[in-house]
Amino acid sequence: MMLDQMVYVAAVTVLAVIEQAYFSLQVIYARRKYSVSPPCIAGPPEFERVYRAQVNCAEYFPLFVSILWVASLYFSQVVAPLCGLLYLYGRYQYFHGYAQSSHGRLAPMYFSARVLWILIGFSTVGVLSDLSKIYFGVAFLQGLKVFLRSYWIPF
Repeated sequence: MMLDQMVYVAAVTVLAVIEQAYFSLQVIYARRKYSVSPPCIAGPPEFERVYRAQVNCAEYFPLFVSILWVASLYFSQVVAPLCGLLYLYGRYQYFHGYAQSSHGRLAPMYFSARVLWILIGFSTVGVLSDLSKIYFGVAFLQGLKVFLRSYWIPF
């Protein structure tokens, strides 16, 4: 596999790191705004929502990045990064929704969870296809890719 084929997933990964840094900066700003000094994590509800939103996003970050790369390597270098962008959009909406109110986090949380499960599904299909090719000589995903490319669908 050539590195130029992985540029999309690399770009989404860098964007994800920037998003995490942005979330962390929002906690720093909230600490200053609501006078909550480190290492304290308790404060006004407005601060606690920003803090929890950042921590929740950070908790899912390793899962997202690892499954994004597996889906890109074994499923599609185009589809997986597109899903990655959708996931990052969902987490951005989640963060700001949660910062406004606890209820504001729900719709974006469900959206980003769906996208994450889609990436997990793509990863599973891709890895199983490669294992099938190695052990049984049948690459079922390869046939699907050929079919989709015949209709000009990038895969």
